[in-house]
Amino acid sequence: MTSLIPMPNQPLFAGLVIDELGNLAETAFIGSEPCYVVNDSGFRRHIPAEQIDRAVLAQMAEMMKGSEDILSEQTAKMLGQDDPFSKAIIEQQLKNIEKQFDTLMQTGIPEDMRAYLGMMGFKVIINYHGEVVRMEQPGSAGDGE
Repeated sequence: MTSLIPMPNQPLFAGLVIDELGNLAETAFIGSEPCYVVNDSGFRRHIPAEQIDRAVLAQMAEMMKGSEDILSEQTAKMLGQDDPFSKAIIEQQLKNIEKQFDTLMQTGIPEDMRAYLGMMGFKVIINYHGEVVRMEQPGSAGDGE
């Protein structure tokens, strides 16, 4: 049986991934598999997007751990749903964020959201092996805040 959920037509963080030298990673496909492409001294390395995208999502989830109550409260306020039931639902979703990743991998991140992340200074820095070296989030709170 085939999946009815469409595959994303590009990597999740297209336009937000750069190499260690600051060059934007291009996107391409190997067959139907989306990839990030890093120029390694003229050799174009194609790195499966899922490898990088899942690593970024895992780091984001790790940063949220322990702050689900605060995040759910703020999210509920932003959505205009500042009641105990909405906060509880949002908090439960945040606590099980890993389960949301498969859906996100299928549906993708809307282009306007990626553009917003880029304007806020969000970047994913990878090496030539496709490993996430670090994520830059200038607008995020530091440790202990």
